[in-house]
Amino acid sequence: MNIYSTNEWDTLKKVCVGVADYCRIPEMDESLRVINYADRQDVSDVKAGLYPDQVVEESNEDLETFVKFLEGESVEVVRPKRTEEVEYYNYCPRDTVFVHGNRAFAAPMALAARETEWRHLLPGVSPIEIGHGIDRTGLYDESCVGDPDRLALTEVAPCFDAANAIRANDDILYLVSNSGNKAGAAYLQTWINKPENSFSEPGNIRVHRLEDVYSYMHIDSTIAFLREGLLLANPSRIKSMDVLPDPFNKWDVIWAPDAVDAGHYPGLCNSSIWTWNVNLFSVNPNLVVLEEHQEPTRKALEAHGIECAMLPLRHARTLGGCFHCCTLDLVRG
Repeated sequence: MNIYSTNEWDTLKKVCVGVADYCRIPEMDESLRVINYADRQDVSDVKAGLYPDQVVEESNEDLETFVKFLEGESVEVVRPKRTEEVEYYNYCPRDTVFVHGNRAFAAPMALAARETEWRHLLPGVSPIEIGHGIDRTGLYDESCVGDPDRLALTEVAPCFDAANAIRANDDILYLVSNSGNKAGAAYLQTWINKPENSFSEPGNIRVHRLEDVYSYMHIDSTIAFLREGLLLANPSRIKSMDVLPDPFNKWDVIWAPDAVDAGHYPGLCNSSIWTWNVNLFSVNPNLVVLEEHQEPTRKALEAHGIECAMLPLRHARTLGGCFHCCTLDLVRG
């Protein structure tokens, strides 16, 4: 089977791991301004173009180490095309495609430069269903700049990155943020419950919105699902379990220790320090891949019987994603 995955923790059998080749900062447009740089009043120093060779080469070295580890765990690994025909990058396949059951859906992404990024995942991820073309007119609210309480996306059209959602079989947790609007959650709910897509009775898969906790941007530096009924939460954003929708507010929680900041390339940082530890990747319910410096998190997870493979990913903050972001699990079970 090419694709079958409905949660974040079942035993991994096949995965897409990103590549750092030709990573670039695109030319500034309205979407990039309000999605990636809403926290900055001045973006005059943001220079479009390829990332430095050091970032690309060291990231690819670390990704190869990761791939070898996964293959040692009997996981089949596929990679995106290493092509110059990218407007952003192929480093984070998690952002671009949402998988549930044996269906894959190309998300209507928030950044215009990433709208067709999913094409580079073929043939490793196939078939991919294409959603709708986005009319981006009126989609962005530029008054969000400098105001974390005002989101970058309006509700004129469904728009979301696939990494705004994490899966727990029939329950999906969706973060409303600068990279995913409420209309996007409704669209995902409709798609996932089409009779041909659903692995439950049609209508039984629920997309639950998580709101007013974090604007910038994806859910996977805020919450990680570790196994049925157990999650890792970022305490700087999730102040209590009461902010989570049912059924997740009844799960057991590990409060993530402070992340150990392993740094970033000077002048290039695309994510918070929580990317280092909350953005982990499950190989099975008892084994995760965790960035090599995150000893406090390792101890917290091991106290719950979860073993940690400590691996390098030197430019996780530089490129905006650690092991969960740079993967797309295709077959679990």
